[in-house]
Amino acid sequence: MHQSLWISKTGLAAQDTKMNVISNNLANVATTGFKKERAVFHDLLYQIKRQPGAASSQDTNLPSGLQQGTGVRTVATQKMFQMGALQITDNALDVAINGRGFLQIAMPDGSIGYTRDGELQIDETGQIVTSEGYVVQPAITLPGSSATVTISEDGVVTVVDGVTGQATQAGQFQLADFINPTGLQAIGGNLFKETTASGAPTVGNAGVNGMGRLLQGTLENSNVSVVEELVDMISTQRAYEMNSKVISTVDQMLATVSQNL
Repeated sequence: MHQSLWISKTGLAAQDTKMNVISNNLANVATTGFKKERAVFHDLLYQIKRQPGAASSQDTNLPSGLQQGTGVRTVATQKMFQMGALQITDNALDVAINGRGFLQIAMPDGSIGYTRDGELQIDETGQIVTSEGYVVQPAITLPGSSATVTISEDGVVTVVDGVTGQATQAGQFQLADFINPTGLQAIGGNLFKETTASGAPTVGNAGVNGMGRLLQGTLENSNVSVVEELVDMISTQRAYEMNSKVISTVDQMLATVSQNL
């Protein structure tokens, strides 16, 4: 079988993967706290027909040699953690992290998940939870008689009693940060899990030791740029067409050979 067919096949598979990544980015363009991905490619092994630097005579060496590539493969999908645009909502329980850090979420299996989605609510016990009902850690419970809720930039939650008018502190948000957030495992539901690649989390109060500050009544939108994704889509489509064209051309070449033999 002609080697060009196999090389182009790897190109088609790579561009198909890239298109899947682009479609997922565009599908989540309105998802709060979503972080876009990009596909990372590596070229495959090379067949060394003539070794670069090998002796071509007693006194001379080959300046470049002869190396033939065997295609491309997708090696990673990398999360891009640049901040998305901030949207003012004026909802007291909406919080955005202006800077580094993640909210900590208690998962049903007892582990801790991490999210940039600050679209928070309260459950039937008054605890602050995510849209899926997972409790934010450390747990913060609002009294049922709360009239107003204030979240400071450093995460302190203050409530004013609707009956007595007295202000009390209900708790404090803490953020987690990672040396390599790109190494976090995305598990869906706007959540991430710690991995060996991400490193262990550093937990602290908002606005301290490089942690971002909390903005009440604000949400962080997806960091997907529709224009960039559409441009990537066009270039991916063209790359796919060119790899398809190679397969078509090789097929014509083989047809010519078979017809003339």
